Amino acid sequence: MSEDIHDGAGIGYGAGVAVSRPALSPQFLDAVADRVRAVDAELARNYPGDRPGQPIHTAYVCAADASKELPHEWSAAAMELTDDHIDLLAELADTDVLARVRDVLQHRPIQDLRLDFEDGYGTRGDTAEDRDAVRAGQILNALPATVAGRGIRLKGLTGGEWRRALRTLELVLDGAGGVPTGFVFTVPKFRAADQVDIAVQLCTALESAHGLTPGTLRFELQIESPQAVIATDGTATVARAIHRSAGRCSGLHYGTYDYSAACGISPQFQALDHPAADHAKSVMQAAAAQTGVWVCDGSTQVLPVGDEDQMAAAVTRHYRLVTRSLQRGYYQGWDMHPGHLVTRWLATYAFFRTAKRIAVPRLDAYLQRHTARGGIVDEPATAQALATVVLRGLDCGAFGPDDIEAMAPALTVDVLTALRERILPKP
Repeated sequence: MSEDIHDGAGIGYGAGVAVSRPALSPQFLDAVADRVRAVDAELARNYPGDRPGQPIHTAYVCAADASKELPHEWSAAAMELTDDHIDLLAELADTDVLARVRDVLQHRPIQDLRLDFEDGYGTRGDTAEDRDAVRAGQILNALPATVAGRGIRLKGLTGGEWRRALRTLELVLDGAGGVPTGFVFTVPKFRAADQVDIAVQLCTALESAHGLTPGTLRFELQIESPQAVIATDGTATVARAIHRSAGRCSGLHYGTYDYSAACGISPQFQALDHPAADHAKSVMQAAAAQTGVWVCDGSTQVLPVGDEDQMAAAVTRHYRLVTRSLQRGYYQGWDMHPGHLVTRWLATYAFFRTAKRIAVPRLDAYLQRHTARGGIVDEPATAQALATVVLRGLDCGAFGPDDIEAMAPALTVDVLTALRERILPKP
């Protein structure tokens, strides 16, 4: 029997082409539909999509050295470095980028802050740590709104430290009079997914004991060992951890030097750009993709201090490392010194402004339904990525909406947001 089928019972292949009606029963198709819906629902739960608002950095400061004036102090030190080495910085970025960096260093130098009670703090005794924990809570609560993210790094959830870690967290919350806006705590030395179960249990118990809204406390996992990346059975520990966190895990932070040492890398080669670091961060990136969990690169121990040659080497090194991380899709990293803020913002702004020059014409062409410059025909997924990088640049202040609309009037923030969600705006 030869016929065209267009009534939903089969597939029409054009006039004169012989086709057959499907032999599959409606009952079978209904059963498949149920399974497809179930799989779709599970994927939607586990992979809700990327979470906007990621800061470009996290500043780590010893909790014993912190004060309410910390943003101002880091701002002043960063501005001094900028003014003293303006010629060197001008070799890395143009004058417009430098002007924007000076403005951000003056008014909102730190986006995200962790007061450290772990390696940067050491063991000072319970009396001292109790006092510093209460004071840390007061400091976190008093920070300006420009510091959108704030929190602490605990000691590890291990046999010898978990009681001290829990006591410190509780005293920080007491000092703050509750959970500060944007609060998160970092769990260092993460090695097994079971430690995430413990962290969730501690959060639930603290919320209950202190009358906090359930789900308020969130944590980050610091990836500092090979076991955090690959488990004994060969699976990705970080992936299991994310999906066992009950939605409380907000980020994965790479620990450069602990991880390198655990892999047996000689100290002179321990760095963010070592192949072992690239592997670890690639696994973290794949595990966190589309889960809403942010991936944060690690730090460099090379500080911008010393004579002119040392300063130049440190500044150019950090600028290169930040740029390299951005190119690989790691949009956040640690800063350990006020001078790191200068090259962090400089590299970030330069990266996004370059991305804007490439992305905006392609998005404009995509909206107009014709071939983009250079013979590139972009698909919805590419348009989504292009829109996302432009929105990241807008979010951190590398440029403003007017800069985008001057290049492509149709590319408003609303249109970019729709493209990020893979929604093609109506003409």
